[in-house]
Amino acid sequence: MASVRGVVWAAAAAVFGVAAGAQAAPPPASAFGRVPAVLDAEISPSGSRIALLGSTAEGPMVSIATIDQPQLPTLKLGDIEGVGVGWVGDDYILARIAFWEEGYSKSGYRFERNVVITPEGRAVTRLLESDTLSRALLEQPIFGITSDSKPQAMVLGLIEGSGASARMDTRMKRKEGDFLFSLWRADPATGKGALVERGDYDTVSWSVDRAGRPRVRLDVDQLTHRFSVFGKAGGAGPWKPVWMGGSFKSRRHYYGYSEATDSIYLNPTGTLVARRLADGAETVVGQTSMQPSLNVVWDSHRDAPVGLSTGEERPSIEWLDSEIGAAHGVLARAFKGRDVFLWSWSKDRNRYLARVTSPSSPGAWYLYDRARKEISPVGEEYPELKDTPFGTTRWLTYPAGDGLTIRAYLTLPPGATNAAKLPLVVLPHGGPTVRDAFGFNYIVQFLATRGYAVLQPQFRGSWGFGQAFEDAGKGEWGGKMQTDLLDGVAALARSGEIDSGRVCIVGMGFGGYAALAGATLKAGSYRCAAAIGGIADLGTFLLESSRVYGRDGATIEELREEIGGATRAKLEAQSPLRNAAAAARTPILMIHGERDTLVPIEQSELMSARLKDLNIPHELVILENENHYLTRSATRTQTLEVLERFLAKNLPVN
Repeated sequence: MASVRGVVWAAAAAVFGVAAGAQAAPPPASAFGRVPAVLDAEISPSGSRIALLGSTAEGPMVSIATIDQPQLPTLKLGDIEGVGVGWVGDDYILARIAFWEEGYSKSGYRFERNVVITPEGRAVTRLLESDTLSRALLEQPIFGITSDSKPQAMVLGLIEGSGASARMDTRMKRKEGDFLFSLWRADPATGKGALVERGDYDTVSWSVDRAGRPRVRLDVDQLTHRFSVFGKAGGAGPWKPVWMGGSFKSRRHYYGYSEATDSIYLNPTGTLVARRLADGAETVVGQTSMQPSLNVVWDSHRDAPVGLSTGEERPSIEWLDSEIGAAHGVLARAFKGRDVFLWSWSKDRNRYLARVTSPSSPGAWYLYDRARKEISPVGEEYPELKDTPFGTTRWLTYPAGDGLTIRAYLTLPPGATNAAKLPLVVLPHGGPTVRDAFGFNYIVQFLATRGYAVLQPQFRGSWGFGQAFEDAGKGEWGGKMQTDLLDGVAALARSGEIDSGRVCIVGMGFGGYAALAGATLKAGSYRCAAAIGGIADLGTFLLESSRVYGRDGATIEELREEIGGATRAKLEAQSPLRNAAAAARTPILMIHGERDTLVPIEQSELMSARLKDLNIPHELVILENENHYLTRSATRTQTLEVLERFLAKNLPVN
């Protein structure tokens, strides 16, 4: 074990600050608020190197660890956001970065790009950087990496069309024409690309084979918003329909394409099937695919599914590939009680990179060498939290007012008992059609170490608990989705675990909307409310979103459907801003990134102005140079510090 363990561990400690000593007192906000020291990592196809994307006090950086060698080239990425990292063969690394740019609108836009880096830590170029039209894309997703002697990246680009309207995905408009999505083959050595295929006006994406040939095309009808899948059996001939979905949301039923079977993988009715491109014949895949929270684990080297991940409280995997499953089993036994995610593995399946976590265990990364039978630490996501006593988390259910079963995570402070009558923070997730996960949450544990119980309700409308449960949230933003939260508070009060008179609500995104709604639409229910990047006025939010995505676009249709219509009466009835007078007795904290392109900062500014007009005490904190997702250590820490002071004043633990 010494050779691999020593080199990888020492390298990670040197660059990402892996901690070794215990902490006697609860760590400061900066230890929780830092951007993780390891954000993403991937092992090279040969298994000889690991590319790590992480963050230090100097900002985001990419490091390349060569296994069994002490060298650790590192490239500082500058004042940008690190998103992900991957390999193009063994000779190039792709670092996915994001940056904010003004100029196209009053609010500016967040762009994602692919930076090419050598194993020696030298930045070469950006993919499609020389293509003027493709530079207008907000994102340039990678559809695949070719498997030839000089691997290339298959990437999304743009070409000019001839219609009269512009794609809203580009954030650019031209009177004389518009843009079409297109499939490009990009050379990592130069960043230059060659056009492989033009999309049409409805095309949004492709799936490719190992040679880079387009096998599947994904379309969304610009008028009806219907999602459709087209295929080329064997990679030849014209595009033919393979599956015609329903609404825009039905895109989630498509899981990908496998060259091994020349099939697409779908889950339209609760059962995962492989549908052949040639004749549409279907084969049921796996035994657990009836679960509503199904995810598919893929082998990127073979373009084949190898596992099915399901589960409500925590993920459970049915392995379709016994070799990969055996490797996971070794790690699962080594880290019993924590969840093990196989992040990537070498082409020969000898070396595996795994991420290990649980609600009370910050993420940690390990290298498993099957031939040597060795497990080596690679890096820790929150090294300053080493040996910190964390709160304990459990899964619970409770009935909503109408009888619907609601699931939730409850975290109690370190050392707390079930009969402690604790102060409670309700922490609804964003989305709203997402869910909380079984894993370390820096906000939850920060609050728990400060003495608060934290409830994370999976309210109606959340993803992963069946279509009927998700549909139950339609039109209930300000209604039953809010009472689902309060029903959780009532259940905990009945159990004697919390003090029903000491409850505050804190949330981000949709959770921020829920916090403001709790203070206004459900006035008197909470002692205080804190909204981070929250929506205050549905009317202006819908108007701004229509300007960005297009008034008749699929995204706006989906948003209207979630809200339950766009009539003036409906929007005003569910808007905290329009009901602000009801918040007279509830202290409100609003925190908002000035570069939030998802929920514009004007939402918090409008709410602040309205509360000021009503002489209602509140606080608005603007995070400089920050976006919706809080991707900077300084502003994440600032958020926690402001939140801690706010809760200490309005929801004291003692």
